[in-house]
Amino acid sequence: MLTSLILGAALCTALLLLWPRLSRARLWRATVTPLASIIGSGFLVLGPILESAYGIWAPAVMAALCLGAWLFGAAVRVNIARRARGPRSPAEERLESGASWALAFAYVISVAYYLNLFGAFGTRLTPWNDPLHAKLLTSAMFLLVLGVGWTRGFSALERMEQVAVGLKLAIIAGLLAGLAAYFWDKAETGALLANPPTLTGWAALTLGFGLIVTVQGFETTRYLGAEYTAPTRIRAMKLAQGLSALIYMAYIGLIAYVFPPGTGDASETAIIGLMGLVAPILPLMLTGAALAAQFSAAVADTGGAGGLVEELTRRRIRVRSAYALLVGLGLALTWTLDVFEIIAFASRAFALYYALQAGIAALGARAEGQTLRARSFEALALLGLVIAVFGAPVE
Repeated sequence: MLTSLILGAALCTALLLLWPRLSRARLWRATVTPLASIIGSGFLVLGPILESAYGIWAPAVMAALCLGAWLFGAAVRVNIARRARGPRSPAEERLESGASWALAFAYVISVAYYLNLFGAFGTRLTPWNDPLHAKLLTSAMFLLVLGVGWTRGFSALERMEQVAVGLKLAIIAGLLAGLAAYFWDKAETGALLANPPTLTGWAALTLGFGLIVTVQGFETTRYLGAEYTAPTRIRAMKLAQGLSALIYMAYIGLIAYVFPPGTGDASETAIIGLMGLVAPILPLMLTGAALAAQFSAAVADTGGAGGLVEELTRRRIRVRSAYALLVGLGLALTWTLDVFEIIAFASRAFALYYALQAGIAALGARAEGQTLRARSFEALALLGLVIAVFGAPVE
């Protein structure tokens, strides 16, 4: 019965995403890119981390992450609107250039993060479930992305990405349906748990800083100006962030109170073991979702990084060379760091980008005489810098 519910929810979601009236709607097409980025790798990694570290307070921490992402998104939205109104000050443009370099660097780390998770999930249910084989699979995927991007260009990478996005969202819908049924069963028998947190104080705060990358992705609308108007991009970002926040809160709310402490392992693929307790079909489905999520996100960020580097260097470094540089750095990160360290580094890199975007918004607000708004964005920029400095990996 539970398996039928899970498969039914996944199938209905897939059909909804394929419905022409939705799939062809301009606002929805603008929303899919940031939504797919936000609900990607982080969705699979975040649940066990928050449940283990924060216990009963996991939903509150998830709400804080979503709120932080919304505030940083507000800075990006303000900058989209101001840029659409006309020329900005030289200081804003210089800071924008710095933000673009920070984003290109963040993309390099995030591709390593995505493909390392691909390697971990890809070997999880096989006889070769160990760090060495996971890194070998990750390295092979780096070379695949480089080969396709080098020989056929980003258009081929985009086609590969599109197939993965719908699969990922459909499987996540099945996961939430299974978790809801499992939660309901526990609630009916009075078996819900109130686990105490294992981290408190500064350690808990810095771990939260190190997880900001798991709700990252909304900034992709900033770079869709060739396809969509500024108002459409702003609406799409709000819709993507709102939907992703609802999904994340439902997910963490369902997972936080049903598993005793120590139920899962401490690996990046812990969600697979936990969901095996809910329904036997979920580990296979989640492995498929993980592979789709990691690959689609890695493809998107590879293309984004290549395009940014070419633009910022005024074509002195061409896209193909940027792909090769990205893969070289990604392989170095893969063989020197573990996944949780890469996640923390990616969070820091994106926090720096968001701090710069908040700084640009503050400059724009001051130029328009909005002192209170400028101070708010300055405080947000300071928060981004604090996250960039103090974000910590999972131990």
